[in-house]
Amino acid sequence: MLYTVMQIVLVILAVSLLITFVRLWRGPTLPDRIVAMDLIAVLTVGIIVATTAGTGQRGLLDAASLIALVGFMGTAAYTWYVLKAGPR
Repeated sequence: MLYTVMQIVLVILAVSLLITFVRLWRGPTLPDRIVAMDLIAVLTVGIIVATTAGTGQRGLLDAASLIALVGFMGTAAYTWYVLKAGPR
């Protein structure tokens, strides 16, 4: 039962990741792309955590926390850039 639930969760996260890549590619404005990049980082962390929960390998959690931190810093940097650049 747990294996089936984990597979469903991973499929849903993978589909969400694909939809987010479409938003990143077609995003009409820079803020849309910034949010898409942040969501890609969050979904990647979700996939790693779901995989860790399914397999029990705790070593992957270090990578998940690193991706979360780098994703947050990247989003903060992009936001700072957009605020400094002003409206276009």
